[in-house]
Amino acid sequence: MAQVLFVCPAGLIAPEPLALLQHELIVVANGAEALNNLEIADAVVVDAREELAAARTSCQVLTAAGGERPIMLLVAPESLSVVSSEWGVDDFILEDAQPAEWEARLRLLIAPHAHSTLSGGSIEIDESACTVTVGEEKLDLTYTEFELLKFLVAHPGRVLSREELLRNVWGYDYYGGTRTVDVHVRRLRAKLGTEHDQCISTVRNVGYRFDARA
Repeated sequence: MAQVLFVCPAGLIAPEPLALLQHELIVVANGAEALNNLEIADAVVVDAREELAAARTSCQVLTAAGGERPIMLLVAPESLSVVSSEWGVDDFILEDAQPAEWEARLRLLIAPHAHSTLSGGSIEIDESACTVTVGEEKLDLTYTEFELLKFLVAHPGRVLSREELLRNVWGYDYYGGTRTVDVHVRRLRAKLGTEHDQCISTVRNVGYRFDARA
């Protein structure tokens, strides 16, 4: 679920197809109000169905602020001729669009701007950059070590069998034995250091469990 900032003149409401989606809508009246809520939003939708001049100003205010939040313009078909690159929007959607189109456009709009991170205690995983930091120290991990740690951190407190880890980290086409999981866990613990290696605990005869509190 995303947080969508909907900018529209006072008195107007979000279109029903947008309201039906499983996203949290934050409704404001203009670009100035939008700036106060920009940090908590994943995307901005500016309503240009009626007040084109006000919508253009809102778009330009948001663009000038230098934020990374993508902007989509909600517009009537007859008004498309006045929309140009000067508006600073990333996409537009017509007022008669159905929920499926709203969902698809928002998903495609947000995806390139998403910055996915995972955290478990002092361990911070940046999925986009494929980096792991513990405290302020960046770990030097192989690709498989990174994927293994990411999967463990994404399932805190859950006992993960060696077979499950092989399927999800190494893939179904991996023909090696479960012993490779033990080897990689041992290397991970060594790189995490004595202060954090206990986050990955061994569950006898089953597999491993990640607990940031350990």
